[in-house]
Amino acid sequence: MRDALTLRGNQALLTRANPLAKFAVVFLITLVLALSIDWVSASVAIAAELALFPLAGLTLRLAWQRGWPLIIAAALGGWSTAIVAADSGAVLLDVGIWSISEGSLQLGIGFMLRGLAIALPAILLMTCTDPTDLADALAQRARLPHRFVLGTLAAMRLVGLMAEEWQTIGMARRARGVGSQGTPLKRLRATLGQSFGLLVQAIRRASRLAITMEARGFGTGQRTWARESTYSTLDAWVLAGGVLIAAAAVVAAAAMGTWNFVWR
Repeated sequence: MRDALTLRGNQALLTRANPLAKFAVVFLITLVLALSIDWVSASVAIAAELALFPLAGLTLRLAWQRGWPLIIAAALGGWSTAIVAADSGAVLLDVGIWSISEGSLQLGIGFMLRGLAIALPAILLMTCTDPTDLADALAQRARLPHRFVLGTLAAMRLVGLMAEEWQTIGMARRARGVGSQGTPLKRLRATLGQSFGLLVQAIRRASRLAITMEARGFGTGQRTWARESTYSTLDAWVLAGGVLIAAAAVVAAAAMGTWNFVWR
């Protein structure tokens, strides 16, 4: 027991907060950022989120490793928005089939920054939230059905296993001389074959897990909990910090005159 308490005390600060409090903060920040496409509110949110990285035990390198699809999607979204948006102001680039003006560039930058500002809290949440703690909070505090909670827990646990399984399948295929080398078509075929192998492994794991959970009586009878999900003063500070970030983003954008509702 003493070792467990010591380990928990050495965890990052945000890791010790209740998962539901962190979910509420992420929802609040996402809601505020979804209301406007401007670079000021998104920049304020990004700066605040980067400042929270040490409190979650997260570094820029680790954030890129865990969230690179979201980061790339935000960059591509900003670029495509700058291209397809209506021209306004001076034309900065014109290649015939598409052009970029001052207005469309500002809109694209705002869209890209907003995407990053929404992606970073999700990366923070994934980093500093233990799946078991999340399941305890969903069942004990949110009062969600046990089967839904256990299914969510199993899915979160299997995500990491699937990443390891992908590497294992790739190494096994390269050992047999079926690696992702050669022409682009051969690489595509190799990737599709590896994806099919991962799908088969996922189905097998899910079947074994379902049988195991059913055999052990999950979802039946009155449940007991090894750890109680509680709220603390830290959760109040986390919620207050989320409200402060959201309010600062709105106030800064309104003060600089860049607040732009999405439906305009």
